[in-house]
Amino acid sequence: MNHLSARRPGGRGLLGLALTGLLALTACGANDDPAAEPQETGGGGSVVVGSADFPESQIIAEIYAGALKAEGIDADTKLNIGSREIYYGAVEEGSVDIVPEYSGNLLLFVNPEAEEESAEEIIEALPAALKERSGDVNLGVLEPAEAENKDSMVVTPETAEKYGLESLVDLGKVCDQFTIASGSTFQERAYGLPGLKERYGCVPKAFQGINDGGGAVTLEALLSGEVEVVNIYTTTPSITDNNLVVLEDPENLFIAQQVVPLVNLDTVNEEARDVLNEVSSQLTTEDLLNLNREVSGEEKRNPADAAEDWLAEKGLGGA
Repeated sequence: MNHLSARRPGGRGLLGLALTGLLALTACGANDDPAAEPQETGGGGSVVVGSADFPESQIIAEIYAGALKAEGIDADTKLNIGSREIYYGAVEEGSVDIVPEYSGNLLLFVNPEAEEESAEEIIEALPAALKERSGDVNLGVLEPAEAENKDSMVVTPETAEKYGLESLVDLGKVCDQFTIASGSTFQERAYGLPGLKERYGCVPKAFQGINDGGGAVTLEALLSGEVEVVNIYTTTPSITDNNLVVLEDPENLFIAQQVVPLVNLDTVNEEARDVLNEVSSQLTTEDLLNLNREVSGEEKRNPADAAEDWLAEKGLGGA
């Protein structure tokens, strides 16, 4: 699964939510070099919005860029940059100013020892973790969206009914009767088989590695009965298209993954931040699911076109 990082099962932080319009200003601070002249964006400057190397990230990047342009802010896109290691580096060195991120995995990337799991804990922990990771480079996150895309364990409605499955607690009781399918790395990752065993006592009868990112091959294996449980993203259209059942995760094996803008605070000014925060206030998980269906489904729409229509629907720009 391409936007997720390995994590440790274990303790969880006890931080409260202290969310402001800009979460990173206090923790990250200003550039200490008095000779430095931050380039302000939105009042004559230009901003570059990047994306990771998968469609959902590209769609969100196009939404960010389109919303900025609608407010008269010069914005370009630099899509399909690559993995988190690559696009984070691009923001650090200044070739990209903004990139859509996923809160939980961003935190674990900048602080692999982080134990926060809830949405509130993760967002509160990010500013200090970004400062610790990137030092004098003034990175921060803006307000998170309701939209979230994270791993999930999914079964058919028939399997759910037959075995009384509503949550991973229920799965743990009958797991030894099932074959689980996911990408091969799920066997070793802390949120994969090790985490299922530790948190839910789930040790499957067998594991089948299918490296298609939870795509068509994984879906066919589930629907055909070749496997009983699959690990796929929560914004995968096939979940709703096939009435699949996402098992609840009361022990937070899969930590919160809200969509959040990662920005260079020295090049993205208050006007641009306000625009991005407005986007976040309207972007939902259902929106992501529908946008993914448009771009990755039968329509095969261009991410920019799908983003433009979403912006128009929300009154944020577009056609």
